[in-house]
Amino acid sequence: MKNSVEQILEGCRKGDSDARRDLYELLAARMFGVIKRYVKDSATAEDLLHDGFVTLYTKIGDYRGEGAFEGWCRKIFVNTALGYLRKNSPVLTEDYSDMPRSMAQVPANVVETMSAEDIMACIAKLPSGYGTILNLYAVEGYSHAEIAEMLNISENTSRSQYSRAKVKLSEMMNEYFDNEEFRG
Repeated sequence: MKNSVEQILEGCRKGDSDARRDLYELLAARMFGVIKRYVKDSATAEDLLHDGFVTLYTKIGDYRGEGAFEGWCRKIFVNTALGYLRKNSPVLTEDYSDMPRSMAQVPANVVETMSAEDIMACIAKLPSGYGTILNLYAVEGYSHAEIAEMLNISENTSRSQYSRAKVKLSEMMNEYFDNEEFRG
């Protein structure tokens, strides 16, 4: 990529296909990672990545330079993934009846021995409703009120699902520590 971010943005605003390609090359890998935190299926995530870029190219003129450009883009891709999830209602359709309701304890050495990839693998194995809320709250920094509005659920449901996600994640990390074959 030979252009600065500002040059790429200006080119995208003018509809320049080379600038769009440069922007795609700049952001695609990171935004795919964002989408994969919400959607487990790689083919669906790829489709959503392309949908997100269509939205990004369409709305690029709305970016006014306030705040980090990548953060602005991340919101577009998170919203693209959430739009997909809302249509499929994972928070409302999954059966959570067998999930634990009390907090399990994870020894500090469990997390210390796990790589970032192993921790992300545990998160990826959460039911999608749990994973969605965990990502929105703990990773993206949204409040439970914002999550409730985005997913069309109650704030208490968001809090409950987040709490249960932490319990399930804790159990998975303990299982990882007890069983090296967990990976995979």
